[in-house]
Amino acid sequence: MDGRWPRWGADAGLVVLTLLPPLLSQPYVDTSGPAWASLTVYEAVGVVVLLLRRRLPVTAFVVAFAALLAALVGSAGAGAKLSPLVFLPLAVLLYNLGNLGTSWRRTVSAVLGVTVLNVAGLWLNRMTTESGDFQGGLDVLAALAPMPLAWAMGFAARTRQELLAAAERRAADARRAQILETAQATQRERTRIAGEMHDVVAHSLTLLVVHAETLRARGGELPDWARAQVDGLAAAGRQSSGELRDLLRMLRDPADAVPLQPMPGLGELDALLDSHRAAGGTVELATGGALESVPGPVQLAAYRVVQEALVNARRAAATANKALVEAATCQMLGKAQPSDSPAG
Repeated sequence: MDGRWPRWGADAGLVVLTLLPPLLSQPYVDTSGPAWASLTVYEAVGVVVLLLRRRLPVTAFVVAFAALLAALVGSAGAGAKLSPLVFLPLAVLLYNLGNLGTSWRRTVSAVLGVTVLNVAGLWLNRMTTESGDFQGGLDVLAALAPMPLAWAMGFAARTRQELLAAAERRAADARRAQILETAQATQRERTRIAGEMHDVVAHSLTLLVVHAETLRARGGELPDWARAQVDGLAAAGRQSSGELRDLLRMLRDPADAVPLQPMPGLGELDALLDSHRAAGGTVELATGGALESVPGPVQLAAYRVVQEALVNARRAAATANKALVEAATCQMLGKAQPSDSPAG
């Protein structure tokens, strides 16, 4: 629903509750034609100023006061009286002025203006009316005396709204500061972990690769099975070093992280098995069904299972010679047999 409809509904309700009581009470005060004519004109002006009170709070108040004064003076000059409830719209507009009138200069000017109008209206009333029953005096002042209370209530409501808005802004600033502090603390911790991993793991891994490359350089002095093992060790070390560098870079600054590589799946099983065979193991693969139709997470899980099975097979090469892995859409049989060399 459009947000304007609730506001128009509230305005319509306010107009009815403000202008209907004078109409209902007027028959009990005076039913003469001049009284109804003055009240009708005043009510018409009241509808307009009540609808424009948010946009023009000062102007609406001054116009309403002038219309009220004209209605009172005009009806008194014709020997008619208006209901005391005609002051109700003026109270509403005074509350609105205190709530929305942010310019003190315009507010003070409006108060001085209506004071001058009030004095002029009393003078004009005495000039046009000879009967004391229709001459305004203390009764008018008594009706206007509580009006500043309406303005004070509107000003208090505006002050409370400003305090609430300021408190919300402070709370939002505090939340942003807390989020920023948490992010900075997280980044500091990530940097610390990356530094420790670089000092401990990266250095040890680099040293391992250096030793493997040294052995490769002296490959002529090694047996055939040892050269294959050294080649696999050097390749695994270089791959692990690259992955570790990417991981450390992401830990230090996620924005500087290298693009993620595709996760391995069943299509990479051949390369995995070739690396196992190069390390001296024996493995066979039997599949059934369309491997490309298997969901990605299932393919990744199957790949990791086979990878772990081959690692366990190499570890238990001296006592076991067979590892079996079964999946829902394919069957993979891995046989790890110790080679003739001491390292299997």
